[in-house]
Amino acid sequence: MASKTALVISAHSADFVWRCGGAIALHQQRGYDVTIVCLSFGERGESAKLWKQDGATLEHVKAARRKEAEAAARALEAHDIAFFDLGDYPLEMDREAKYRLVDVIRKVQPAFMLSHSMDDPYNTDHPYATKMALECRMIAQAWGHNPGETVLGAPQLYLFEPHQTEQCGWKPDTILDITPVWDRKRRAIECMEGQQHLWDYYTNVAQNRANQFRRNSGGQSGGREAKYAEAFQSIFPRTVDEL
Repeated sequence: MASKTALVISAHSADFVWRCGGAIALHQQRGYDVTIVCLSFGERGESAKLWKQDGATLEHVKAARRKEAEAAARALEAHDIAFFDLGDYPLEMDREAKYRLVDVIRKVQPAFMLSHSMDDPYNTDHPYATKMALECRMIAQAWGHNPGETVLGAPQLYLFEPHQTEQCGWKPDTILDITPVWDRKRRAIECMEGQQHLWDYYTNVAQNRANQFRRNSGGQSGGREAKYAEAFQSIFPRTVDEL
C-alpha cells in the first residue's frame, strides 16, 4: 500500500470528473494513490444523449457510461476505479452494499475522502451518496466491525462543488490550485461524451475558482497566480499547530 492514499465516492460515473478531477490528478502527481468508487453509472437520469440513440438499452447505456468513466480515470491517472452498479434515480444502498463500501474504505485507508454536498434539491442521489460515505466511514472506524481488520482513522471528508451552490447550502472553505494538471482534467471532461453540455460549464467554474484562489492567497497585493482551481467544503475540524 502506498503511504498516501485518497478515496472519492461518486454517486454517478461522471460526477468525479466535473467536481474533483483536478484534485485526483494533482494528488496522483504528488505520490498519492487515489481510488474512485462510482456507486452507479447514472444510466437512468444522467444519460439523456445516450438514450436518444437508436436502439438504446439499459445495458448499452451502462456500458457506454463505464467506458467513458474508465477513460476519464486513465486521463487523470487515477490509481483505481470501482463500479458498484447500484442504480440511480434513486440511488439506494442496502446493508450488503454498505459493507462493500466499508471494505473499500478499510482497504484504501484514505488520508482524506471526497464526496458530494450535504444537500442538493436537484439531484437527491448526490447527498444520499455523501450520507452513505459518512455512515460507512463511521462503520469503518468501529473496532467491533469485522474484528481483527485494521480500523479507519479519522480522514477528512471534503465536499466537492455542486452544480448550483446557492441551492445546496454548500460553502467552500478550501480552494485547490489545479493549474498544473488542468490539461488532464480537461481530457477527462472530454471523455464524458454523454454530457457534452457540461464541458465548458465546468471549465468556467475552474477559472472562476482560480480567481478566488488568487484573491484569497494575497489579493491584489500579490496573490499566487492560478488559472484553474477547485473548491471544497470540509466536514470535520482540521487540527493545526499554527495558523
